Amino acid sequence: MKISNPLFLSLTTMNFFQSILFPFLYNYKAKQLGLLLIWLWGFILIGVSFYATQLMPLPSSFKGQILLDGPTITIFTAPRPFVGSIGERQALAIRSWLGLSPDISVVLFSQQPSVFSFAELFSPRVSVEPNVDFTFLGTPFFHSMVARSKASSSDVSVVIDPDTILLPDFIQTMKHAHKLDHDWLLFSSSKNVSHFPFHLDADGKHWLQDDGSRVKTRKLQDFLSQDWKWNLCDGKMLIAWNNGDLPLHKGVLPPFLYGKGLHNRWLINEALLSDFRFVFDANWSISNLYLNDLDQDFNRTSEDFLGLTTGKRFWELTGNSNLAMLYGSLYFHEQNFSNIFRLFQCGGHYLLINSAQMVVYPLKYKGSLSLRKQVMSKSTREKKTLECVDTIRSTEGANDCSVEDYWNVSTPISLPLSLDILLSLRADKNKTVVLAVVGYSYKDMLMSWVCRLNHLQISNFLVCALDDDIYDFSILQGLPVFKYANLETKISFDNCHFGTECFQKVTKVKSRTVLQILKLGYNVLMSDVDIYWFKNPLPLLSSFGPAVLVAQSDEYKLTGPINLPRRLNSGFYYAHSDVTTIAALEKVVKHAANSNLSEQPSFYDTLCGEGGYNRIDDSRCLEPQTNLTVQFLDRDLFPNGAYKDLWQESNVKEACLMKGCFIIHNNWISGRRKKLERQVPSGLWEYDMSTRMCFQTWHKTKVVYF
Repeated sequence: MKISNPLFLSLTTMNFFQSILFPFLYNYKAKQLGLLLIWLWGFILIGVSFYATQLMPLPSSFKGQILLDGPTITIFTAPRPFVGSIGERQALAIRSWLGLSPDISVVLFSQQPSVFSFAELFSPRVSVEPNVDFTFLGTPFFHSMVARSKASSSDVSVVIDPDTILLPDFIQTMKHAHKLDHDWLLFSSSKNVSHFPFHLDADGKHWLQDDGSRVKTRKLQDFLSQDWKWNLCDGKMLIAWNNGDLPLHKGVLPPFLYGKGLHNRWLINEALLSDFRFVFDANWSISNLYLNDLDQDFNRTSEDFLGLTTGKRFWELTGNSNLAMLYGSLYFHEQNFSNIFRLFQCGGHYLLINSAQMVVYPLKYKGSLSLRKQVMSKSTREKKTLECVDTIRSTEGANDCSVEDYWNVSTPISLPLSLDILLSLRADKNKTVVLAVVGYSYKDMLMSWVCRLNHLQISNFLVCALDDDIYDFSILQGLPVFKYANLETKISFDNCHFGTECFQKVTKVKSRTVLQILKLGYNVLMSDVDIYWFKNPLPLLSSFGPAVLVAQSDEYKLTGPINLPRRLNSGFYYAHSDVTTIAALEKVVKHAANSNLSEQPSFYDTLCGEGGYNRIDDSRCLEPQTNLTVQFLDRDLFPNGAYKDLWQESNVKEACLMKGCFIIHNNWISGRRKKLERQVPSGLWEYDMSTRMCFQTWHKTKVVYF
């Protein structure tokens, strides 16, 4: 007879030992043998019980961890600094989340010190994640937030605004949604209230009135039933999904700026069209609200384009609008939200409704997601259901909205920040900036360079755009960019490399821009974007002092002087803002303007003299008229692309780190594509071109394409 029930197997084995072995042991004279058999019986019983446990069927919701009261939930949000009334509202909201269930944890996307201080008060349930992509003004990118949320190990991920208050029906809805045996995504709009006359107790578990008495559930429900503003189009929103195998949508999420419009709408629209997941509206099953925020009442015609203190930055809204037009289907095929399924609670039961078709479905959890059509009759329960349906249908107008008002094709994207303002915002305490001058053909290298500086926590960089395309791209990527207005050449995507006429004209822009910044009183580290940084070189470079221009050597021979004729690399040098350096660089710019070559020979010929007659030893020159010293950098610490064939090493990073390299230059190779083919496989690459995100430690894979 085949025994299929593991519990029966375990009990049968126990009965066998009790009826057979025990009488035998009592009649046996040898005490030692009896003890041995008792020990053997216990060992076998443990083994059989373990085997029986392995045979027992596991629930379909089991995903590698024991679920006690419900799914583990991680709530992700991007708060502003915890100061003033904004900080108080955010603190109240986050405490409302934590009080719902011990299975809830919170991750805050921020790099602000006040956010870290707040998180410490609720550690370990609240943590800060600074390793997502931010703009130079601190606005997080929505696509990076979602990617980090998808990498979570919890059962459910939630993305929500930081000042949105959640009430107990949220956790009940999550428990029901988690039982669905199909990957899903839900959303719920937040109600905008002008006042919220309740506060949380010290434990964050109970709502209290002003007099300190506990608020009854009915009173909260009455408060929420008031006719508060509820707008799916422009309001705040909660989006949640189970961490299953299916993607949220087809394609790639564009680099939307969080909180600057359209990103929630875009994601839901694409999820519905992709049809990977079951997407439903949970507005009627999740109570979430936020206090009226005057910062949201932004007049688009306002002249406060900068908005550095208020957060009203017009170009960020324009950027999100442009991205929503260029990517996905929202611009061409906007979903009608009144036709999608809505989850609601009626008479103590959770139901799904397609109100456009007047069909109600009870949830079924076993097997696949099965929605059984319920025929409506005159019974009491069905009458109650119809009343609930009528209530939902009466509010459909709030969700019938269009995004047409967002499309403003005639408005060009522009960063209304002058070079002076950018310098004041970005320079470090020593009034030093790192400058990259780049055209659109090198946009991917620019981003890998930026990502690397971000990982090194070097924030004092600026980007000078050589064409309109790289200017627009840089704004959408949140970079501190300004446009060089006097360039009189068209930059080819693939053919603006060393030796071409385009290259000669482009390089001359670098020295002119550096000179302009020096005259404004800031020191400059000029760096090409094909340079990989292992560590921050600024402390070392600035230590040489004023009246010293510190530059990389382009010499490839292993022995001999490193300052031989025309071996000064103008792609990496440090210049102090002092009278001597400015006067010397003016000579370089003037020499380059009259040359048919690139600016690099002009640097050497002007500062070290033609043929090197201004050399004072094997690594220095002295320009006699201005008395500027040129210091060539140690190549073991600052290698060029030909030195010791480092780029041909099987592990370039390890070889450079063993030398103590600060940087390595990807030069001595011609053409953008060849540079990419050398740098990307080497591991010295920090940017995913397919998703427009910097690689982070939480990325599951690092796949790039070029």
